[in-house]
Amino acid sequence: MKRTLGALPFLLLGVAADLRATEDSGPAAVEFARDVRPILERHCFGCHGPDRQRSGLRLDVKSEAFKEGAYGPAIVPGKASESPIVMFSSGEDEQMLMPPRGERLSEAEIGTLAAWIDQGASWPEGVDGVTQEDPIDHWSFGPPTRPAPPASVDRSWPRNAIDRFILDRLEGEGLRPSPPADRASWLRRVAFDLTGLPPTPERVADFVADPRPDAHGRVVDELLASPRYGERWAQHWLDVVRYADTHGFEVNTERPNAWPYRDYVIRAFNADTPYDRFVREQIVGDALGRDEATGFLVTASVLLPGQIGKDEPSIRLARQDAIDEIVNNTTLTFLGLSVGCARCHDHKFDPVSQVDYYSMQAFFAGVEYGDRPVRTPQADEARRREAGLRSRLVDIERRLAGLEPTAGSGIERPPVDPRKNADRFGPVAARRVRFTVLGTNRLEPCIDELEVYDVDGRNVALAASGTAIWSSGDTVVAGRHELRFAIDGRYGNSSSWMSDEEGRGWIELEFPGEYSIDRVVWGRDREGEFDDRLAVAYRIEVAPDSGGWRAVADSSDRREYSGGGDPPVSPFPAGLDPEEARVASRLIEERDCLERELADARARQVAFAGVFRAPDSIHRLHRGDPEQPREEVAPAVPHALGTLALPRGSAERERREALAGWIASPENPLTARVMVNRIWQGHFGIGLMGTPSDFGHNGARPSHPELIDWLASEFIRSGWSVKHMHRLIVLSATYRQSSRIDPGARAKDSDARLLWRFPPRRLEAEAIRDAMLAVSGRLNPEMGGPGFDFFRHRGGLQGFPPVERFDAKGRRRMIYAHRVRRERDAVFGAFDCPDAGQSTARRIESTTPIQALNLFNSRFTLDEAGAFADRLRAEAGEDASAQVRRAYQLALGRDPDPDESDDASAVVRRHGLDALGRALFNSNEFLFLP
Repeated sequence: MKRTLGALPFLLLGVAADLRATEDSGPAAVEFARDVRPILERHCFGCHGPDRQRSGLRLDVKSEAFKEGAYGPAIVPGKASESPIVMFSSGEDEQMLMPPRGERLSEAEIGTLAAWIDQGASWPEGVDGVTQEDPIDHWSFGPPTRPAPPASVDRSWPRNAIDRFILDRLEGEGLRPSPPADRASWLRRVAFDLTGLPPTPERVADFVADPRPDAHGRVVDELLASPRYGERWAQHWLDVVRYADTHGFEVNTERPNAWPYRDYVIRAFNADTPYDRFVREQIVGDALGRDEATGFLVTASVLLPGQIGKDEPSIRLARQDAIDEIVNNTTLTFLGLSVGCARCHDHKFDPVSQVDYYSMQAFFAGVEYGDRPVRTPQADEARRREAGLRSRLVDIERRLAGLEPTAGSGIERPPVDPRKNADRFGPVAARRVRFTVLGTNRLEPCIDELEVYDVDGRNVALAASGTAIWSSGDTVVAGRHELRFAIDGRYGNSSSWMSDEEGRGWIELEFPGEYSIDRVVWGRDREGEFDDRLAVAYRIEVAPDSGGWRAVADSSDRREYSGGGDPPVSPFPAGLDPEEARVASRLIEERDCLERELADARARQVAFAGVFRAPDSIHRLHRGDPEQPREEVAPAVPHALGTLALPRGSAERERREALAGWIASPENPLTARVMVNRIWQGHFGIGLMGTPSDFGHNGARPSHPELIDWLASEFIRSGWSVKHMHRLIVLSATYRQSSRIDPGARAKDSDARLLWRFPPRRLEAEAIRDAMLAVSGRLNPEMGGPGFDFFRHRGGLQGFPPVERFDAKGRRRMIYAHRVRRERDAVFGAFDCPDAGQSTARRIESTTPIQALNLFNSRFTLDEAGAFADRLRAEAGEDASAQVRRAYQLALGRDPDPDESDDASAVVRRHGLDALGRALFNSNEFLFLP
């Protein structure tokens, strides 16, 4: 850049001479229309004119030319040497030379530009030749209205106001709605839409035979009251906010306490939490008794502290990236507006300036990513349960203490177990404990949790109890291997300490006081699966307040292990008589069960959510660079959308409360419109606005803008009830149409955007998997809590080998799967599951060969087809025709026609019931809404 500016003083001198400057009169005035505009037209408009605006710069319109661009304002009045338009035109740097191709500006032209800018860059009004549209003048930025539903020629078809808007548009295009769908098809459609599960054959039969005029409404009320409804509609929301159970980026470590936010969303939909309250809870739930709801603020990827460089620029950049994710999540989700472009320059399409963007950042300037205690009835119950479990566990440990041999007792103890080892010794007073690894047969020593118990059975080693920790040296993998994880109360190799030297290393603990201890428990990976053995030689030493180190246990009295695989470890200590062995075995089994329950109780008390502190000072950043801060900004909403602004010194919570109130206000032009459009999309596959998270200038044009406004006003009028909107939509004549094709209508509107028929669509991956489990009879209805695994590893650098077969936990609804960011499930990921890398406002719908192959040959399909066959035999007996009839009822919600029955019966007789199940799972009728 210095070379670019080097010639500028000489050029300006030349300009002064050309303009015949004199000491008395000064340089002659440069006129924009006569002298400057022709230069811009000749050299600049090709890249920065009406057709293209590279780097966000437009030079044919005054209001745009002075805006902040990718390199700051192109024109800085009175300062030619600081104006990029002059700097880049006059430079010798080929990378920045403008224009990059074609004829360069002459020295005289550059001088004219420079002189014009130094003279104040006067640009008269009315000389542009074009009128720039006011970006604020956009249909979605105006206040919501409640347009009257139009009258139509056909007064018999509409069932509610929705139908009158739809029919008015159809009649205007010369189209007619389709006849109603049959009752069984409508029921299957609405059951999947509202709960993500097929109706049972018995429910289909009852509904088809129900003569009551309000039969449809009764079905809808029943489905909305089902707990399955919240599970279905929470998935739509989690797609938008990009929920996952890992942190993302290269290491992608586990985020073990993310699931309380997922459960909160399910509960909120089931309870029909008013949407304005739902918005507030997610932004300021810490003030409303909904701590876990603030998980919304931190659902996106984030770099953990150990993954960030220790230099200040790296720390500032990581912080900027983290808060950027919060701003984007908030504006995309609630406002349907993309503001992220304004991080570097004024938005190219929407009225969002850089100042607007950083003013939005200021609302979240005190938000951090982390775990926080949860205050819910479920968490309180978990705390009470934990206390009871601890009491029972202490009693068991005392009873075992009288049976297990102590270290140095002369009884040979079992070999080292990579999962868990207990070293008992006589009670000893200790302030410090050192665990030293003297040697391993390979790799660096690794400890997932080091526990030290006092004579009352309490683990006094926990960091939460005030214990400090040191080590001989650490191998750090952020979020996975860190020293602090050795005493954090979490088990598993994904939360462990690793030494920095092969075969050796030590950990030292210092308690907040002196305790009488009698047991140390440790392991490499208490939750792991091992294909080989890791031999460890070790020594345990203690030191009281007043003395030096004393050895209390070591590996010298443990048996050696040789050979591959896990050794046959006795479930009770060696040296006991048969009766004592039976007692020990029972106690150990009970202890292991209690420890699993205890871990679950602990997990239910915290959530990965917003953690709050004093706000940072937020500055506008030149080109989005944290190393180029400009003026400080205060919390404020985009000027085009409202007037809310707070002083720079506002308290942290006050900022979020103010923002939440503004977003959830009935006067906000976007909030209600965006949400009703998302609800509509959930029922028709595409919203009235085809870009559900972009209601700005770059979004699609709405197919029925008046209907969006009417729905938004009705949403607010109903008390922001989401379930009320469902009832309106699914009971409308529009939704109750058949999906049959009318060739004439298809020629005019091939994708049925005008809704002359119900547009059929394929089920999402979650609904397909859940439906297979429901049909097979093996769907586990258990709700909530930590997720089940699709992969054998929950995160990190080990890769993600899939789980092939699932136990009962793994046959819960797919929303309860532990979601690994940027990794799709091996079977159902092929059905366009988002990977939580970006917000997915609307899923794509692809068709690929791997989808059919997965649904026909995967281990999951084979298992569920087998279970389906067992169910058919139990419910229909051994007659093939009866089995086929029951299979069609369960899988497709109808009886087979005679030809189908004959063909399917032949398949059953020749290939077995399993083959029929696999064929039905692959059928379009199973996979698509009717």
